[in-house]
Amino acid sequence: MLFKDHEAAGLLRSRYQAAVAQEPKARIRNIAVQLGVSELELVAAGAGGLEATALRTPPQDVFRELGSLGRVMALTRNDWCVHERHGQYQDIRAGKTMGIVLGPDIDLRMFFSDWAHAWAVRADGRKSLQFFDRAGMAVHKVYCTPETDEAAWDALVQRFTEDRPAWPVTEPLSRAEGDSVDAAPPALRDEWLAMQDTHEFSGLLKRYRVARLTALRDVGADLAQQVPVETAERMLNDVAAGDIPFMCFVGNHGMIQIHSGPVKALRRTGPWFNILEPHFNLHLNTQAIAGAWVVNKPTVDGWVTSLECFTSDGEMIVQFFGARKPGQPELPQWRGLLESYCPIPLAA
Repeated sequence: MLFKDHEAAGLLRSRYQAAVAQEPKARIRNIAVQLGVSELELVAAGAGGLEATALRTPPQDVFRELGSLGRVMALTRNDWCVHERHGQYQDIRAGKTMGIVLGPDIDLRMFFSDWAHAWAVRADGRKSLQFFDRAGMAVHKVYCTPETDEAAWDALVQRFTEDRPAWPVTEPLSRAEGDSVDAAPPALRDEWLAMQDTHEFSGLLKRYRVARLTALRDVGADLAQQVPVETAERMLNDVAAGDIPFMCFVGNHGMIQIHSGPVKALRRTGPWFNILEPHFNLHLNTQAIAGAWVVNKPTVDGWVTSLECFTSDGEMIVQFFGARKPGQPELPQWRGLLESYCPIPLAA
């Protein structure tokens, strides 16, 4: 279903084609930025010959049915990192503002406040379901694979197809920054040391109105210390060589996607350092990493260490942890690896 008669659609298709002619390998997301429009508008216009079908809202209604599709590929990204994971959506809980998927392969945390649109897309022979926020930015995509139940896929699209589709209306997202303090107070360190679960951390930052990087900078090197930006690539090479299972968190304001397990297949392509496993792909733009930190938090299960990477604007790019479940201690191999990157001993 293309908006062929909409005044904006034809112009967008022409502008898109001109941009692709200049940069044949550019992604639709990047071309949207280049053209000053949303990715959703390019999808609705059928840019590049894709076929798109608007689905009924709210998007959560479509999302709850993803388990019926069998094995698919889930994709979540930000501007600097792309996370692709194969598996089946299981144990889906999708409420009004938050949700979670807790399958052994597809592991997600959803934040639905800004979700607004769901579309079925067919492009270059690939079928996908794409979820967009109010600004028209894609927050999550689900791709059909050879293991997907295509009859269930088609039935889902037919069931949720919008009978009276309208050209998508987008609006800028308002980001309430709040007035964060310039320095972390001493009490923050005391509460940090008293944590029993890593999930308490975001609440701790909110209570003290402290930005994440400010907390890492001020809490003390035994709890957080900066390491060279090359540490992310070094760590991925080390976990592959040591067969150390780890967790990789990549997200945006609407979704966090998690991989757990070991990896072996690594490759650099230009600025991108890639994991290329059959079931898990990661594409990390290491040139975008302006700061890398080893972060050390106490829990009821013992200390938990992570490697966190940030842009020059303080945006989170990616987080890495040792593979673990609640109730289990951290893997000694992971802990030892991150300690080896730290010139100052971590609290233990």
